[in-house]
Amino acid sequence: MRWDNLAETDSPGPGAGGAAALFDADAVVTRTFDTPEFRGITFHEVRARSIVNRVPGVSRMPFEWTVNPYRGCTHACVYCFARKTHSYLDLDTGLGFDSQIVVKVNAPELLRRHLSSRRWEGAHIAMGTNVDCYQRAEGRYQLMPGIIEALRDHANPFSILTKGTLILRDLELLKEASEVTHVGISVSVGFVDHALWRTVEPGTPAPERRLDVVRTLTEHGIGCGVLMAPVIPFLGDHPDQLRATVRAIAASGATSVTPLVLHLRPGAREWFMGWLAEHHPHLVRRYERLYAEGAYAPKWYQRRITRQVHELATEFGIGPAHRGAARRIPRRVEPEPTGPTQLTLL
Repeated sequence: MRWDNLAETDSPGPGAGGAAALFDADAVVTRTFDTPEFRGITFHEVRARSIVNRVPGVSRMPFEWTVNPYRGCTHACVYCFARKTHSYLDLDTGLGFDSQIVVKVNAPELLRRHLSSRRWEGAHIAMGTNVDCYQRAEGRYQLMPGIIEALRDHANPFSILTKGTLILRDLELLKEASEVTHVGISVSVGFVDHALWRTVEPGTPAPERRLDVVRTLTEHGIGCGVLMAPVIPFLGDHPDQLRATVRAIAASGATSVTPLVLHLRPGAREWFMGWLAEHHPHLVRRYERLYAEGAYAPKWYQRRITRQVHELATEFGIGPAHRGAARRIPRRVEPEPTGPTQLTLL
């Protein structure tokens, strides 16, 4: 595996002197645990050199900075776009992505140091956008409490996207953080069809358990939206399926629902198409035609799904998510400061 000489392709962030290896080969500790929840999974514990990553300018994402304490994901979603990232370490993007998990054990201390830098201006930080920060490994390594504490202590706005129910463990920390800064939580639920869930998201909690997370967060005063993702063509896009999913999302008390059609980037595309050929061979040609132009479904198809979901959301009393939250928060200027500078949202 290519542990050393792995160049940081994203901006190294404040205080860094340029591109550097993400971690040293001699800093990697490989562990396996012979317990039912981790059987067949290998953990590579590393001491990372950076933890706050800049999103490439060409990205479609509405945020600029991310924190990812893990690489690889035991959720084992067959469509996961992050599979390609495992190839950067010469790790397998198929079963290896599901079972070879890189753990950045020093993530909380790295983040706290980064947020303390005089060059850091308090930009919004997104988590769970590459692999899930509340996957099963988090139950053992418990990196997120320290990460949330650092963000809370610096009043730094952040968001979390997850399929994991483990986020409820950190409910009190999230409440504390929400009192001093903007905290955005979204749960990913693309469908409520159990047969589909068991085959395409085998390592995730059931959809209804995820919606329980939405309900619990909302009951505790933390607004939670649902990213209805992915809507899977020909398997999860029937009008009855969309209706059932939006109805369940509305019943959970979600503040918003945002549909996202399946996209198949290199790495994920090969793995998903292999799965499709095994489980739904009659759909292979339809997928080849639908995704003939690249990773994304045609605009007409995306617009159709978006329209249907938004119409259903209106019917059930919820609306789409809205952009507009500031990515950066300025330092408040006081005429006669009497204490530490406080970060505020625009």
